[in-house]
Amino acid sequence: MATDMATAGPRAPETPLALHRPGPARVQDYLLGGKDNYAGDRRLAHRILDVLPQAADAALAARAFLAGSVRLLAERGLRQFVDLGCGLPRADNPHQMAARHIAGTRVVYVDHDPLVIAHARALLVDGGNIAALPADIRDPAAVLDSPEVRRLIDPAEPVALLLSSVLHFLPGARDIVAGLAASAAPGSGLVVSHLTADFAPAAIAEAARIYREASGVPVYPRGGTEVARLLGPFRPLPPGVVPLTGGTSAGAPLVHGVVGIR
Repeated sequence: MATDMATAGPRAPETPLALHRPGPARVQDYLLGGKDNYAGDRRLAHRILDVLPQAADAALAARAFLAGSVRLLAERGLRQFVDLGCGLPRADNPHQMAARHIAGTRVVYVDHDPLVIAHARALLVDGGNIAALPADIRDPAAVLDSPEVRRLIDPAEPVALLLSSVLHFLPGARDIVAGLAASAAPGSGLVVSHLTADFAPAAIAEAARIYREASGVPVYPRGGTEVARLLGPFRPLPPGVVPLTGGTSAGAPLVHGVVGIR
């Protein structure tokens, strides 16, 4: 399976592997309690935790929201999932989350980080219904036209588009969602979790500055109203855009979550 994907036609060059600076997927991995990270990632994570002690709990809350959202969509009959900006594999991933609630699921994991894709292909791709695609989600057409997506995702059937803790790294988030929605069949779903400054603006601004300076990756926190506008043609399911909370660390919520249906 991994060999088939590696030879499945031409593709854009992959992002160079840069371990000399912290990477978003590895920093997130550390905040989630993972081990696929390096000293620079851990240093940045601790600098963020100094400013936002609840950051690790917020990461866990976003992951729990993803699991609940995948269950919700699977129970509505969705069998196709595209995890955009998937990050490093966890013990429980969308194909496993969905399979507990519906049979015959097909999942494509997408990320521009070559380390993420290497881990995904080694740990997640164990059958014909899972693929890992190295691609930049800022180009939705390239993602949707890729051999991996064309092989597994039927455009005539509803698809669940998962954007978990990724859109706050992208300035053109509305255009990305619009590009993805253009090929999504009626009944498709969209899951978004997104960093917000609604409840701790000064601390979020400082954390974003630290993150950008250490990693070179800008951060774009968005308010609940802005997150709602990201959905475009997707109708938010009740209760709409909500702050995600959980864990034991005191502090304001840092992440909004919402599930939409087309």
